[in-house]
Amino acid sequence: MAMKTHQIEVQKFKSASNSSHGSVSFRVDALVSPRRPDEDDVDPASVLTMSEANARVLMALLKTQLAAFDGRKARSQR
Repeated sequence: MAMKTHQIEVQKFKSASNSSHGSVSFRVDALVSPRRPDEDDVDPASVLTMSEANARVLMALLKTQLAAFDGRKARSQR
């Protein structure tokens, strides 16, 4: 099965949540379009782009979600 690659442009972060199973989910508005790998692209991959403002929002959301994970751990695991 061939890997499909995409260009993903984040327009807006709407929310973030995490599960007790160790995963973090983000709800976003994004433009997603197929991406053809370049001929010299040795390792084709999807590309995620966002503005500096959205990158700062992402950092803040990640810090909050990681703090929530840490808050559920026993003191001996911190």
